[in-house]
Amino acid sequence: MASLYNFKKISVVPLAKDFIDFTLSKTQRKTPTEVHRHFKLSRIRAFYHRKIKFTQQNFHDRLTMVLDQFPKLNDIHPFYSDLINILYDKDHYKLALGQLSTARNLIANVGRDYIRLMKYGDSLYRCKQLKRAALGRMVNIIRKQASSLQYLEQVRQHLSRLPSIDPNTRTLLICGFPNVGKSSFINKITRVDAEVQPYAFTTKSLYVGHTDYKYLRWQVIDTPGILDHPLEERNTIEMQAITALAHLKAIVLFVLDISELCNYSIEQQLALFENIKPLFLNKPLMVVYNKIDVVKLEELPLEKRATIDKFQKETSCLFGEMSTLTGQGVMEVRNKACDALLAFRVESKLSSGSKKADDILSRLHVATPTPRDDKERPPCIPESVVNRVSKMDIDSAERKLTKHKQQEEGPDFKLDLRAEWIAVKPEERYDPIPEIFNGHNVADFVDPNIKQKLELLLREESMREAAGFYLPPEPEDEETQEIRRTAELVRVERYQKRMEARSKKNQKNQIMPRTSITRKLSVVRKRARSEGLDEAPIVKRARSRSATRGRTLERRSYSRSASKTPRDQSGVRDLSMLKQVRTMAKKTQQNKFNKWAKRGEADRHIPDLKPKHLFVGKRKLGKTRSR
Repeated sequence: MASLYNFKKISVVPLAKDFIDFTLSKTQRKTPTEVHRHFKLSRIRAFYHRKIKFTQQNFHDRLTMVLDQFPKLNDIHPFYSDLINILYDKDHYKLALGQLSTARNLIANVGRDYIRLMKYGDSLYRCKQLKRAALGRMVNIIRKQASSLQYLEQVRQHLSRLPSIDPNTRTLLICGFPNVGKSSFINKITRVDAEVQPYAFTTKSLYVGHTDYKYLRWQVIDTPGILDHPLEERNTIEMQAITALAHLKAIVLFVLDISELCNYSIEQQLALFENIKPLFLNKPLMVVYNKIDVVKLEELPLEKRATIDKFQKETSCLFGEMSTLTGQGVMEVRNKACDALLAFRVESKLSSGSKKADDILSRLHVATPTPRDDKERPPCIPESVVNRVSKMDIDSAERKLTKHKQQEEGPDFKLDLRAEWIAVKPEERYDPIPEIFNGHNVADFVDPNIKQKLELLLREESMREAAGFYLPPEPEDEETQEIRRTAELVRVERYQKRMEARSKKNQKNQIMPRTSITRKLSVVRKRARSEGLDEAPIVKRARSRSATRGRTLERRSYSRSASKTPRDQSGVRDLSMLKQVRTMAKKTQQNKFNKWAKRGEADRHIPDLKPKHLFVGKRKLGKTRSR
């Protein structure tokens, strides 16, 4: 049925609440959401017109998808049509799909009517109210279909669990009373793991398995048990088997329990056979006697045996015996049924009188030669061919395979892999070093003078040991130890001087803060005295600067800018030193300004990397660089 219809691909049918939520949410996401009173009236109408049309189209598309994916009972195979009628009630099924189709048309009419009314909306409020009324009526229509949607979802779940049965392929159909061994038979010949229990109606639905015979794939169907009563009194489980018997082109295997362990006598089982016999018309039939491991057909009582003999004489069909418990006769029954079905299919195609069969027969011609005289003409076979055939027979008889050796030796057998090596010569297969590399034997490349070279190496090592090459060194005297300690001290002092020079070099290029430049007069006089300089000019200059500063503080309010030295010239001797100081300051600040993208030390601007007017609001048609 996979080629005709795949029920597992039907999409999930949402409930009414989810149906409404999905559609309205999509309308909100996919249509514009901003409208104002000062817009032109045509723009306001177009805004709400789009909302109504989009919602109506969403409802229409979802309902159409549900209606298209569910199978139409008139378009599918009669087997599936009747099976759906038995499982879900054909009238209820059609009614649910019809209600959804009606709801789809009603929603389309609502959308069409309110789109016409929208041209009479003369304000934003009235247009909005028309939109609300249209969406509300659509939602009410879907809400009334809640029961139909729920029923169709249950049908979808059950349909997806149905077995994939192809009504037109080669099929073996197993039927009979409950607990006669039908499920055990399908478990034996296929990979189906049907439940097997010692009580009736263990199988409640159709089970499908597949088996291979003569390089063909065969479909095996296990049906639920059938009881012997009128058709009107059969339940849903039994009607599934009746539907399969009525519509599938298959060979029917009627399983009959001759041991009567199924709690039904042979007479009752034969009565069931006669009851459902009209369903076997135009189908090959095979009656299978099961459970021969309990009692064989020849060991039955005379009355039972006479009943079966009479049944076999009156019924023109195939018969077979098997035991699903021990597996006796199971494969023979399967092969016999498959051959019978193949022959029936060929006969039906030939007897149908189709043009295709006539074309095939017209191409075939079987030539039957007739003798032209009484002379015998025996077949002429060359002697070389006869000798070759006889030689092959002799070789095949004398040749001893590895499996024959294994059977003879038993547990003492050891597999000899070297005996089958092809890349090595037969006389080299059992060499001590049989390693092969790039098609060459490694043993062929061993140095022939390896022993002489080894002796020379051992002699050289013995001479080194005799000369004391591997002896530990002698302990050092006190003089040598003193020299080593002195050298260590020299290395430490050299390292310290190197570190001091490096630190002085780093301090030389540092920028001194203004607060560290100020020195006390007593410290300056003491240092000048220690260096042999005259301290009178230094003391005079320091006192004059102090007096000037005192007078400047009195006039701070109006003459500070005129009396104070500029910051970049403070502590500078001459113009060349000023130029050097400015260069150093520029280099120090350049990295800092470049890193933070500052124009100078007075730059306090913080750039706005994401301006709000470009990154806030709903996107519309056009470029995304602005909104």
